Amino acid sequence: MTQHSSDARTALVVVAHHRTDSLTAHTARRTVGRLEAAGYRGDLLDLHAEGFDPRMTVADQPDWGNREKRYSDETHAHMRRILAAEVVVAVFPVYWQSVPAILKGWIDRVWNYGFAYGRSKPRLAGKRILWLGLAGAPADDVVVEGMRSVLEANLSEGIAYYCGFSRSTVGLLTDAEERPQRIDAEGNLLVGDAVAGAEREAQYADFDRRAREFVEKFLAEETVAA
Repeated sequence: MTQHSSDARTALVVVAHHRTDSLTAHTARRTVGRLEAAGYRGDLLDLHAEGFDPRMTVADQPDWGNREKRYSDETHAHMRRILAAEVVVAVFPVYWQSVPAILKGWIDRVWNYGFAYGRSKPRLAGKRILWLGLAGAPADDVVVEGMRSVLEANLSEGIAYYCGFSRSTVGLLTDAEERPQRIDAEGNLLVGDAVAGAEREAQYADFDRRAREFVEKFLAEETVAA
């Protein structure tokens, strides 16, 4: 990773995929590089690689009568990484029009009562977040617009703004599968042919371009807002 001065702003990139050779992981690494090129210190949090357990524990269960509750050491370590970041980017495959269980569990355990919410001014107030979701659906599939709306409502309205983030943007990256699939008007599953060779390389290049544009637009909006 690029070296930055100690006063550089930090960007926390959270990746939720079990394979390091996945397109999701590739997109997360590319995103770190783009953020570092923009002057940030990149902090890549690979939830699977770091062994994060998404299951709620007694130690991390919210206590609605005590917003100063001391949660587990593991949770506090993640809290510190979030607090240190000015920008958070979550990179994940879209499962059932939502985030994978490990990312949801990270939010459940770490974005906890008294930390991310439960105060007049949340400790995450003023931070910015970009949600980069990789979807297998083709861009022209009729399900895409509904998927985008569900993700916006859940992630931006239901989570980020509730926790005080000043900006939350959902970037939906379609066409993430080798074999495109769609349901036709009669309810039949249509599976396309897998692409390879130069065509596959062109598909990857286009995917990288679209991901880069989401990141660059997000950073440009941040600059205008600041």
